[in-house]
Formats: sequence, structure tokens, C-alpha cells
Amino acid sequence: MGYFNNSTTWNESHDENINTFNDTDHNDFMFCTMNGCSSGKEAFVSYVITWIIVCISLPLTLLAIYSLCFLVRKDHGAPVYIINLLISDLVQLLCMTSGVAYIGLLWVVDFIYYHGLFTSVGFMVCISLERYLLIVWPLWYRFRRTIKTSVVVCVLVWILPLVYFLTYIFDDQVKKYVAAIYILLPLPLFILFLGGTLKALSASISVSSDEKRRIVAVLVVLLLIYILLFLPTAIWFLASKIIRVHFWILSDILIQLSPLADLILYIFMMKGATDKILASLCCCRMQIQESTELTA
Repeated sequence: MGYFNNSTTWNESHDENINTFNDTDHNDFMFCTMNGCSSGKEAFVSYVITWIIVCISLPLTLLAIYSLCFLVRKDHGAPVYIINLLISDLVQLLCMTSGVAYIGLLWVVDFIYYHGLFTSVGFMVCISLERYLLIVWPLWYRFRRTIKTSVVVCVLVWILPLVYFLTYIFDDQVKKYVAAIYILLPLPLFILFLGGTLKALSASISVSSDEKRRIVAVLVVLLLIYILLFLPTAIWFLASKIIRVHFWILSDILIQLSPLADLILYIFMMKGATDKILASLCCCRMQIQESTELTA
């Protein structure tokens, strides 16, 4: 989350990063994000990228949520966790929009953004766990999976990040440590779920081969999204005093890409999408081989 600003003292929570830019002219272009403030060329690039992400992700996320809700109305049983994940992404995108538009109540927008971010991490874990149980414990999963259970889990995932609000009574460094811990905790789970799924994949007979490919694709995409987009922010929170300033600009851009990456996850979770992608890759490979044989 960020916003355009011409002052270097908008929020006490960013004092450490703002001091880096005390030598700059106050008339320079200044853009503040959840990690700090930058000025000059870096600020302009971050500002433009934020707008691009919002303009692309916001309509696509709304369209994806509508399509899933349409499936629910048609009694097709859309996945509950992916719907909530997209809603949490929508919260982040709205906060990013208010940030670049420089709307007031900045600490409120900051907290709402973090709440949406932490909630999205929670639902990513839920999706990964659901895929894992479908392969490793298929019978238990099919009999124990109920709408009531899904609703209770969703409520807990939405409520748990509210604890982060308590960190606002402490200084900025405490907030960073708590945020880093919250982001890092799911890492062993993502690795465990992917490893356990791959191990049990060959022995599973109740799941079709198409479903197996789709489940593995979802778990791999989840782990890649987490490592590439979320881990840099956690590293910045833990080592902000020793890492160079440009790293937090990069980490902030990466974390803002998470709603767009979740749309890719949504595509992989749609039935038949993974098979079409794999089929396209196979066709391309066959065409390349045929062209190579003809030229040989």
C-alpha cells in the first residue's frame, strides 16, 4: 500500500525509512508504501507500478469473484477458500487504490491493508491443506468436509489477523517482527503439504489423474507465490536495519503483485484449465519437434 506525498513526516511508523531521505528536496516526488518512503526516480517507478497493478488486478478480481459466486448460485459448489482469498485480495487492492489517491486516515488504511494481506496468507494455507487432505486422506476429507466446517475456518482466518492491531501500541520495529513471524509461519506447512502430496500421489486410487495434476499444479503455484512474493517482505521486516533501501522497494512491489498472482492460482484451480495448459505445452513441443525433423 502506498500513496503520493510531498512531506517526509506523514506517519511516525515510517520514521526510520523517512530519515534516509532527509537530504532530498521536499518538492521532489515522494511516494510512501507500507515499508517506507522513497523519492525521485524510485518513487515514480513504484507509483506507476502500483497503478498498473491496481488497474489490471481490480477488474479481473471482481470478475473472478462474480464467476465463482455464479457457480454457487448454479449449485456447482465453488471452492470457498479461493473465494475468500480473492476477497482478501480485493481488500488489498482497494487499500492500494486509496493509497495512490492519497486519501486520509492513513493508519486505518495501513491496518486494513495488513489485515487483507495476512488473511490472504491464511487462505493460501487453507487451500494448500485442502489439496493435501484430498490426496493423503481422501475418505476422511470427503466425509468430514462440510459447509459448516468451511464457514468456521473462514471466520477464524478473518478474525486471527485482528490480533495484529494490538501491535500498534508498540513501536514500528515490534510491528515488523510480528508481521514477519506471521508471514514466515506458513512456510513449513507449504513444504510439508507439497512433499506429503507428492509422496502419496502414486498410491492414491480414489483421485483421477486429471485431478492429481491439478492438485499438484495448485500446490506448486502456491509455494512459488509464497517464496517469490511474500518471503522478501518478511526478510525486510526482520533485517530492515542492515538491508539496503532498494530492497524494500523491490519487496513492496513484489507483495503488491500477490493479488495478480492469486488470479493465476484461480486459473489453475478451475477444472480443465491445467489440462488445457499442459495440452498446449505438449502441442508446442510436438510442433517444434516436427519442424526440427523437417529442417534436418
